[in-house]
Amino acid sequence: MRKEVDARGRACPEPVVLTKKALEEADEITVIVDNSTAEENVRRFAMSRKCTVQVERRDGESRLLIRKPLHGGDSPGAQAQDPADITGRSQDKAPHQAASGPLVLVIASDRMGVGDNELGMVLMRSFLHTLGETERKPDTMIFFNTGVRLAVQGSEVLDDLRALCNKGVRMLVCGTCLGFFEMSDRLAVGQVSNMYDITETMLGAGRVIRL
Repeated sequence: MRKEVDARGRACPEPVVLTKKALEEADEITVIVDNSTAEENVRRFAMSRKCTVQVERRDGESRLLIRKPLHGGDSPGAQAQDPADITGRSQDKAPHQAASGPLVLVIASDRMGVGDNELGMVLMRSFLHTLGETERKPDTMIFFNTGVRLAVQGSEVLDDLRALCNKGVRMLVCGTCLGFFEMSDRLAVGQVSNMYDITETMLGAGRVIRL
């Protein structure tokens, strides 16, 4: 079965996400992208799955012909070796098994990383959207300080957060922070929480990841 994926104009990580979904449905796919970053990301992802990749470039666009391996599917070892694998199935398997409690993701800002604020907001939106596409999900997400802005009315990531909630992710939003920013009446996703619950959740976690 063959399938074509038009990823032109798609921001990171959408070309990889679309490629991943297409490979789940077809043995041979063609992915069309219009920038070198998307081309490289898709190529590396496909190679991490032991697929063959042929690239044809023309008029500022690239067509990547991707074929699954002839014998068998993905190799878990291969998946774990390439950071382009956004699903992280094999990469996360050992740490997840070693943890004795739930995975907690702490979001302390509405931006990702330190530096340019506009870029930080773009990265945060991309991260939360990608999180919804991965197979593994955090058990709980905690929002405090300016991170609470992501969970209130008008936030550009509400659809992604609601999708995560619908998949069973628990969300705790700092009530003190909402009050500080005068947003107590604007919470749109998750539940208002307090520092006691937040502390207990973090101390009871098997792993805590802080953004």
